[in-house]
This record gives sequence, C-alpha cells and structure tokens, in this order.
Amino acid sequence: MNGHLKRKAGFILAVSFILLCFLFILSAALGKASLPPARLLETLLGNGTPREELILYSFRLPRMLITMLAGAALAVSGAILQSISRNPLADSGILGINAGAGLMVAVYAMVFTPQSSTFLYMVPLFAFIGGMTTAGIISAISYHKTEGLDPMRLVLAGVGMAMAMSGSMLILASQFDSREYEFIAGWLAGSIWGNDWNFVMALIPWVGILIPFVLWKSNVLNLLNLNEGTSAGLGVKVGKERMLLLFVAVALASAAVSVSGGIVFIGLMAPHIARSLTGPRHQHFVPVAAVIGAVLLLAADTAGRLMPFTTSVPAGIIVTLIGAPYFMYLMVKK
Repeated sequence: MNGHLKRKAGFILAVSFILLCFLFILSAALGKASLPPARLLETLLGNGTPREELILYSFRLPRMLITMLAGAALAVSGAILQSISRNPLADSGILGINAGAGLMVAVYAMVFTPQSSTFLYMVPLFAFIGGMTTAGIISAISYHKTEGLDPMRLVLAGVGMAMAMSGSMLILASQFDSREYEFIAGWLAGSIWGNDWNFVMALIPWVGILIPFVLWKSNVLNLLNLNEGTSAGLGVKVGKERMLLLFVAVALASAAVSVSGGIVFIGLMAPHIARSLTGPRHQHFVPVAAVIGAVLLLAADTAGRLMPFTTSVPAGIIVTLIGAPYFMYLMVKK
C-alpha cells in the first residue's frame, strides 16, 4: 500500500513539474514583446539578438524565477501552518504573517537606503522579524491552556492582525513621497517587485535550505496533525517541534513576500490541491504543493502581464480573485 501511494505521489509530482515547465516556456515567450518558441530556444542557446537576450535574461527570467520560488515557499509555509495548527484554513496571508512581514519591509525601506549593498539580503531578515512578531501575537491570542491552539480563534485573530498591519502600512505610506507610496500600494496589491538577479540570489538560500528541512521533518508533521495528546504519546516533543516548524513557516512566507508583495491564498490553495491528489502524508504532498504553488503564482503573474491594460495587473489580485471564493468554499465545507 505504501509503495502504491509513493508511486502515485511520484507520478503526480512528475506531471506537476511538466506542467510547470510548460508554463515556464509559455511565460518566457509571451509578453508585450513576444519571443516565439524557436527564438526562445535560440536565445537560451546563446544565439539570440541583443534585444532578445535583454528581454529574456534581464527582464523575464529573473522575474519568473522569483515568482516560482515565492510560490513554492508560500505553499510549503501554508502546509506547515495547516498541520501545526490543525486548521485547514491556515495560510500566512490570512493569518496576517505576510502583512506583518510587509510592514517591517516598509519600515526598513524608510530607514535604510535601498541603494546600499546589503539592502537586498537584509530585506528577508527584517521581513522575518515582522512575520515572527505577528505569528507570536496571534499564537498567544489563540492559545488555550488545555486544548492548545484554537483553530477558529487563530483565523479570527489572524484576519484582525492582517487588517491592522495593512492599515499601519497605509498610515506609514502617507508619510512617504509619491514613489515610496507607489511601492507600498504595489506591495499590498501583490505586485512582484523584486525582479532582478540580485533578488533571486537573495531568496534562493531561504528556499533551498528550508524546504528540504521541511521534507526531512515530514514524519513529525504527520504526527503533529493528530491531536496533541496522541502526538505527545508517540514521542513527539510537541511544544518544541511546533515552535521550530512555526519558525520555518514564518521564515519561508516572510522571505517570499519580501520580494513578491502581499500574496494571499497560495498557501491555502496549493496544500489543499496537493493533499487531495496524493493523500495526507507530508512526504508525499509537500513536494507537490511546492510545485503547485509555483505553478499558481507564475500563472497569475503571467496572466496579469498579458492583460490588455496599459499596466500589468498585480499577481496578488489575480490570485485573490481565485482564492477568495475557494476560501469561502472551504469555510462552508470544513
């Protein structure tokens, strides 16, 4: 039985990855200046014109990689949060973690100059401080001495914190000049603003280290998904493991939104889709969720770029148009 589930999960992961590759080619080829597949291949092989190389390597590829890394990070973060809180509605955006991270990014951008050499690498760290502070507050509000985290209270506290943090960002933005205000408004809308190779290099260490760590902790997550007494009876140090995994979930979400803007619902939808395809074991569905998260955010960003408007529609708005009805469906169902 386990072998069958493992083969099924591997097949679904392979299909998801093929879908991501197809979408990657489509996204690289389409835009205001199109690159037909034949010319795209030639450019990738180093035989493109200077204009084609500029379009692909300076504009499209870094933005697409940022989008995929952020989507994967948000999806895995959502999977962790849903498991450690035993709440199917948990998501870093819904719980206010993204907004807390964004508020700290705004504060950092206001105090420190964006032109400094360390700015790109410090942004995810400051986002993590904001996200972790928010997570600590909502956990304290939602914790019950005998029952642990109350799932419904967690969502309500998270929604309240998200609104409070977003409001604080707007108040802070009112003190900025027009260019800085435009950045805050774009971040709140979920615009992919980190779109060059430096941002890719700043995000890769967070995703490349933390997602494999989550896969290594898959069995612990399987046990934490049970009730607290059962998990402790099976030898899991519930408090320690939950805090460690919360730390990882916040780090992934904060690093992602520090360069991708206030994206909500990826961490809600991707784990649910993956779990429905592969089953509840984390070693099976977490890798699939990561790929689906990358697919969802890349598809949203590509669709936003191709809209027939003078400016592109932020990916966060596209995701929200899909995610909000899905969230309401899950609330009714669960």
